[in-house]
Amino acid sequence: MLERLADALWQPWLLGLFLLVGLWCSVRSGFFQFFGLLRWLRGSLGSLFQARPGKRSGGLTQFQALATALASTIGTGSIAGVATAIFFGGPGAVFWMWVSAVVGLMTSFVEKTLAVKYRRRTGQGWEGGPMEYLSRRLGWKRAAVWFSIWCVAASLTGGAMVQSNSIAAAVSAALGWDRLAVGAAVAFCTGVVILGGIGRVGRVSEKLVPAMALVFLSAGTVVIAAHREMVLPALRQIVACALTPKAAAGGASGYAISTALRYGVARGVFTNEAGVGSSAMAHAAADVDRPAQEGYWGMFEVFFATVLVCGVTALCILTSGVYDPGAALAAIEGGSVTGAMTGAPLSAAAFATVFGRWGSLIVAFCLLLFAFTSLLGWSYYGERGLAYLMGGQKLRGFFRGVFLVTVVLGSVGSVSGVWALSDICNGLMAVPNLLAVAVLAPEAMGELEKGRK
Repeated sequence: MLERLADALWQPWLLGLFLLVGLWCSVRSGFFQFFGLLRWLRGSLGSLFQARPGKRSGGLTQFQALATALASTIGTGSIAGVATAIFFGGPGAVFWMWVSAVVGLMTSFVEKTLAVKYRRRTGQGWEGGPMEYLSRRLGWKRAAVWFSIWCVAASLTGGAMVQSNSIAAAVSAALGWDRLAVGAAVAFCTGVVILGGIGRVGRVSEKLVPAMALVFLSAGTVVIAAHREMVLPALRQIVACALTPKAAAGGASGYAISTALRYGVARGVFTNEAGVGSSAMAHAAADVDRPAQEGYWGMFEVFFATVLVCGVTALCILTSGVYDPGAALAAIEGGSVTGAMTGAPLSAAAFATVFGRWGSLIVAFCLLLFAFTSLLGWSYYGERGLAYLMGGQKLRGFFRGVFLVTVVLGSVGSVSGVWALSDICNGLMAVPNLLAVAVLAPEAMGELEKGRK
């Protein structure tokens, strides 16, 4: 039932809205993601090599804001999510995931720029997000409430349940540990960090995110290099399955283009959150002078999370031979899909072709770090949504308790059901934000022009 609801929401309405809004922002910017490539890279990655003053407002540094946003985006979607998209949507899903990321670069720029421009100063630093520009700039107070309600729901499903589910599955497959015990341990560690608020989340994220990304990308590069003769065939398969009906397995048993589009865009959105509006809340807390500066970091975030990290995962799976389109389709049509066929176990099998048993341990370790940092980021997003609904920090302690309980429950849930529930919440959360981004895109481009002067 959940999968049918998710499909009804995403196909074709929400899929089209994400792509159209991203394309609209790209056109308004003159395709800045391409023609302004050096500029936004200098404004984001290049700024790390420039001397900067210390924090002045009690907020996060720009790198801490990026690390917190990446902590929520480079989560299980980068390992388990990509594998799930390939299994259920075929290799063509990777193509549409990349397409959604390319147009999502400008969607991300707009929402991060707006989040900084319309944020509020509090005793703990800066706070903001889509609910602020929905209500304060556009006067869409009901839309802001809608966004906040589904933000809280998304933090408990995609933010808590999906992450703990993938951690438990990976650790159980690699070490044989009880999934419920793994979920309880993860909940305890998460609680220790989130009790310190956004400041502690930022400090932990800026240490863990670079380390986990380096380990995963290094190991993934080794796997791809070991199967380098299959890289070009895999890329051809990705394009063919994205644009040719029934191309994956041939004949009537192949994946449909619409299926590849649905899983590719949905999984791309889950990994980079461009258009959903969630990571804009982390960027709103950054100690930055000009809104467009944080917009550049939003673009880098999408590129790194989806194009680079998810691309490495996809190529590892498709070049290693662990994925068989015909067998996958037969299992889907016969209703015999098991947890070992998809998600984190499929990614682990790809790494095991080079590293043996260590492959499963590497994936389990990376997934543990990826998902743990995602839990930290999404706990903050849920708190921000609840704070807007309550008009303050009421029920924050209660929410943290519920969040940790859902972490435990997610560890033993059905993987397909948890992912479908996450897609529903993310989709309903994204609708008002995407409409606001489309309306306010010209204003964000004005901030972009200010940066050129």
